[in-house]
Amino acid sequence: MNLKNIFILSTLTAFSGVALAQSDAVYEVPRTEYGQPDLQGVWNFSSNTPMQRPKKYGNQEFLTREQVEEAIAEQETSAAAADALAAKRVINPGAPDATDNPGGYNDFWFEVRGLSETVRSSHIVYPLDGRVPDAVEGAPRQYGGLGPDIPSTRPVRYVVGGIAKAGPEDRGLSERCIVGFNSGPPFLPSLYNNNLQIVQSKDTAVIMTEMIHDARIVHLGDKPELDENITLWSGDSRGYYDGDTLVVETKNFNGLRQTFNSTGANKDMILTERFTRTAFDNVDYEFTIDDPSTFTDKITAIVPMTKLAGQIYEYACHEGNYGMVNILRGERMEEQRAAEGGSR
Repeated sequence: MNLKNIFILSTLTAFSGVALAQSDAVYEVPRTEYGQPDLQGVWNFSSNTPMQRPKKYGNQEFLTREQVEEAIAEQETSAAAADALAAKRVINPGAPDATDNPGGYNDFWFEVRGLSETVRSSHIVYPLDGRVPDAVEGAPRQYGGLGPDIPSTRPVRYVVGGIAKAGPEDRGLSERCIVGFNSGPPFLPSLYNNNLQIVQSKDTAVIMTEMIHDARIVHLGDKPELDENITLWSGDSRGYYDGDTLVVETKNFNGLRQTFNSTGANKDMILTERFTRTAFDNVDYEFTIDDPSTFTDKITAIVPMTKLAGQIYEYACHEGNYGMVNILRGERMEEQRAAEGGSR
């Protein structure tokens, strides 16, 4: 089944999901042996819902049937254009296209269809327009992507792409196998490997991501927080249970990552996450970003997570990160050829 048909199936079944959500209101959350709400298992947070709401929807949180059908038509048009471009490359691999970008070798891994049934217009629910608030004047901004390098200065705080190829410090955090592009926190649906596993004990909850297999240990109870001078890539997490919800508050980020949406340095960010099990196979994941040095307001988003029967396997990251070696070696060869050509 291609991406177009997957999108159509997911959106057309979304309206039945509203009724299902209403029936799940009486769901009784199972408990662990310690009496805590049982959130254990492997959860998937893939999604084809945009994080930021298109302006045309204003403050409308959920789509109507007509808007879903419109979205399907737009998706069909985009899919047809992508299929035509792929066919052109197969027929004539040397033919240039409008972007002059051959695409990634790993397109077949993409899993951008949400497993849950939702008709939200965006994951962001606050601000009420579903849009990222204005940035504070002077907040750093960097942009990355799968295309050409975008020149900037170190440190590189985004995850995919790079600013140059003089050394590994010029590459994104995901290419350096430091932070996965969807490993959070917070967890943002991305191209693939949108999976995590939760393991609970009496005094801790461990949240392990598939991407670069980072295991974040959330301490429960009254354990003292870290000194503010001790900072970490994923911050320092403390948690507690609020009824059926696991609440996780994280700070002490190292400032070497963006806060959100290509903006900020997360040194001052306080992240609050809420994991609420609403059905046997569903957890509502809600996060709030509070970073007054980056944004003029808070950001709150809701991302549904669906329970999987499988396991999380090791994500080796570039098979030992040979990719980084080859990126830099390729650039040295380009420099050598340029020097040889210039001396003739």
